[in-house]
Amino acid sequence: MPLSNIARQHINAGACASGGDSGGACGYRSRLCLQLQGDASAPIIIADKVLLQQRAAQLGIPVPLHDYIPGAPRKPGSLNVLHVPLRRPVLAGQLDAGNSDYVLDTLRRAVQGCATGEFSGMVTAPVHKGIINDAGISFTGHTEFLAELTHTPQVVMMLAGGGMRVALATTHLPLRKVADAITQPLLEDILRILQRDLQRRFGIVRPRLFVAGLNPHAGEDGHLGREEIEVMIPVLDKLRAEGMNVSVPLPADTLFAAHRLRECDVVLTMYHDQGLPVLKHASFGAGVNITLGLPFIRTSVDHGTALELAGSGKANVGSLLEAIKVALEMASHEKTFTTETQRHGERHGQS
Repeated sequence: MPLSNIARQHINAGACASGGDSGGACGYRSRLCLQLQGDASAPIIIADKVLLQQRAAQLGIPVPLHDYIPGAPRKPGSLNVLHVPLRRPVLAGQLDAGNSDYVLDTLRRAVQGCATGEFSGMVTAPVHKGIINDAGISFTGHTEFLAELTHTPQVVMMLAGGGMRVALATTHLPLRKVADAITQPLLEDILRILQRDLQRRFGIVRPRLFVAGLNPHAGEDGHLGREEIEVMIPVLDKLRAEGMNVSVPLPADTLFAAHRLRECDVVLTMYHDQGLPVLKHASFGAGVNITLGLPFIRTSVDHGTALELAGSGKANVGSLLEAIKVALEMASHEKTFTTETQRHGERHGQS
C-alpha cells in the first residue's frame, strides 16, 4: 500500500529523527528529516526546531517548518515539528556528550505520545551509544532503553529487508556470554512475542517461525554442543504441541538459502552476528530495525550514525523512508487486528 494511502487512514508516527544526534551528529539526521518534506506520510519530527532551520540553510534545502499542535491537522507541504530544545549548540560531525540528555528527551516524548495514543508508533534515527555513555548515562541502545522506559520485561529485535525477517535471541552481548544467556524461559518468551506481533502488526494469521541452532550444524546431535538438545528442543516441542508453527533447531549455514526463506515468515537467530550479516548484505541502506514486544510500534534504520557524512548532504535516506513505510503498515495492520478482535468478541458475547 502506498505511504500516502496509509497516511490518509489517520495514522500518525512520531519520529525522534534528530533526537538520535548526540551533539555534532545532528547534521546527518537533520538532513534525513528535512528530506521528508512534501511526503504526505511524513511523521511528526521530534527535534530542536532551530537546529533543523540551521541545517536546512546550510544544505540549501528550502523546508517550511510547522509547529506541531496535538490534535490539529498537519500542514501540507511542510515538516511538522514537535520542538525539543538542544542542551548545547552543535556542529555537524562533532559529538558532544552535553547533548546526550537531549537525545533521551526526544525518545521520552515520543514514548509519551505513543502511550497516550497521540502517536501510532515511533521511528528513530541512529544514536551514538558511546557518547551517551561518556555523559555518564548507561545506554546500550534504543531497544533496551525503550524496554526499560516502558517497563517491558522482554523485547525482541527484528530486522527486515532483502526479502527476509531476522529476529535475535540476544542482542548487544559479547559472544562468550551468548550460550549462557539463552535459556528456556528466554527462548519461549521471544517466540511467543514473535508469534503475537507477526499476527497483530504484520497481518500474518499463522506465522512460520524458523529457529537457527546455536552451534555449528545445530549441534550435530550433541557432538558440537548440547544447547540445542538441553535448552532449545524442549521449548520448541512445547510450543509446537500448542499449535505454533515453529521449526526444530536448524543449521544456520544453510538456513538463509532462498528456497528455505520462502518457507518461513521469520528466522530467529541466537546472536547478533549470526543473522544480521546475511540480512544487511541483502538489504543494507534499505533495511528496517523493528522492536517487537513493546506496547507500541517502533522502527528504525538499519545503519549507524555515519559521522563522516554529517553536514555533507550525502547521507542516504532510503532506510529511514523504509522504516516510516513499515511503521505505517504495521499501524494499519494493528488497527485492523484490533477492530476484528473487538467484532469477534462482540459476536461471541451475543451468542
